[in-house]
Amino acid sequence: MLREAILRALDVVIDPELDEPITDLGFVHTVDVSPDGDLEVHLRLPTSFCAPNFAYLMVSDAKDVLVALDWTRRVTVELDDHHDSEIINAGLAADAGYRGTFGVEAEDDLEELRVTFQRKAHTAAMERCLTELLRADPERPVADAGTVVIRDLPDVDTTASLLRRRASIGLTCAPDDLVMVDHDGNGYAPDVVPLMLRRARSTRISIDGNAHFCRGLLKTRYPDTTQELTLAGRNTHS
Repeated sequence: MLREAILRALDVVIDPELDEPITDLGFVHTVDVSPDGDLEVHLRLPTSFCAPNFAYLMVSDAKDVLVALDWTRRVTVELDDHHDSEIINAGLAADAGYRGTFGVEAEDDLEELRVTFQRKAHTAAMERCLTELLRADPERPVADAGTVVIRDLPDVDTTASLLRRRASIGLTCAPDDLVMVDHDGNGYAPDVVPLMLRRARSTRISIDGNAHFCRGLLKTRYPDTTQELTLAGRNTHS
């Protein structure tokens, strides 16, 4: 049960650029749980030069969700084999925060970065839903995508994903809300809908392509990629 609780907690930690959980991407390498509730997690990324701000964001988020588990006593989360591993791990251990960890190098605010990629994720999720709807009805004009409201979407995973991403950037999810909106919830005039849908498709293709590429890099870098969870000194995959 501890294994499931740990992975369930880490499932909500998202790679901001790839818009996928670190568990699905294979970034969680090892988790060690001691009998008294000490927890140590090691993450590893596809390359040693992945952007430090992305790396810090994932490692920090992983620690936050694990600390929130009511049975953990001391939580250590470390990043392995990254060119800034030593800096990131030391900063996280000291609870120094992003700016405290990187000092003058931390030019951008981490929360601003998070919002930027949450917006991209929303754009991609919006495109997936609308493209599926248009493909299901080939006679439907593309411009009609601008009139689709949430109640028009089927009860499927892509719709659930869109609703989560709308909520993450502060958009409402009422049945009569337009699906195709900007980051402030504003709809588009019919004549610009096809253009905006093409732009959204480019965003989605970029995210999907990067995720596929990173999975390949991770497998090449670590051919034996597995998630090893140890409990009281013993491997467990139950």
